[in-house]
Amino acid sequence: MSAATTLVALLHGPDQPGLVAKTAGWIFARGGNILHADQHRDLEEGIFFQRIEWEPSAAASASAEADAFREFAGVIGMQARVINTAHRPKVALFVSKADHCFHDLVLRWRASEFPCEIAAVVANHEDLGAAARGYGLAFHVLPVTAETKAEAEARQLALLREIGAELVILARYMQVLSADFLEKFGRPVINIHHSFLPAFAGGRPYHQAYKRGVKLIGATAHYATRDLDEGPIIQQDVARVTHRHSVEDLVRKGRDLEKMVLAQAVRWHLEARVLVYGNKTVVFD
Repeated sequence: MSAATTLVALLHGPDQPGLVAKTAGWIFARGGNILHADQHRDLEEGIFFQRIEWEPSAAASASAEADAFREFAGVIGMQARVINTAHRPKVALFVSKADHCFHDLVLRWRASEFPCEIAAVVANHEDLGAAARGYGLAFHVLPVTAETKAEAEARQLALLREIGAELVILARYMQVLSADFLEKFGRPVINIHHSFLPAFAGGRPYHQAYKRGVKLIGATAHYATRDLDEGPIIQQDVARVTHRHSVEDLVRKGRDLEKMVLAQAVRWHLEARVLVYGNKTVVFD
């Protein structure tokens, strides 16, 4: 096993005394070395959450240690997801015509900010084809209309299975993924919505914000679910606006927010810092 390999466990379950000591003791007893540990208690729900990262013993198999930890977690009443940091998940970027989030994500990936492989760019328009190919990325155009949506999603799912995609990022992909698509894909889908949810869900949120005369606009990165713009929120940020700003000003300021918020959410997800429970998230430092 490579010396660089570490395991990250995300645990949650009913709060009880001694959980931190039990997880640390299990790792110590098996010759592991803890690098980072963080925990949180939801006092209202009585739920304990923990993220713990450790180096397994040099003599151990990472996959065997991950399996053993999941079994141990069940014994102490916890649900656990264990990630091997040596694994670089395959990611598919879904895009339409807007290019700011697409370029930002790809450039950060090329700068080694994201521990993943961008395996494909999937679009419903040709607009970003030249840019994607210029980055050396596989580009697939699958047009979507109301009449062809089911067929287009079937082709998208077939492509995702073919490339082994483990995460889809909607980089301003201006189509709503159906509940059937999300269920059949069965993997995380991260979306960027150009408003501070739950305000101004749905289409044209900057126009909605302008008409409402808000003093703050925002962007929200969340996991996509069957309920439009209501999935668990990963990251949000805001910018101040005034009566002097036009809709175009809001859109321009919003683009900067969208890039930063989406990039941060993707980074946290890939670093196994996001634990989803119900329709909420715990994001560990």
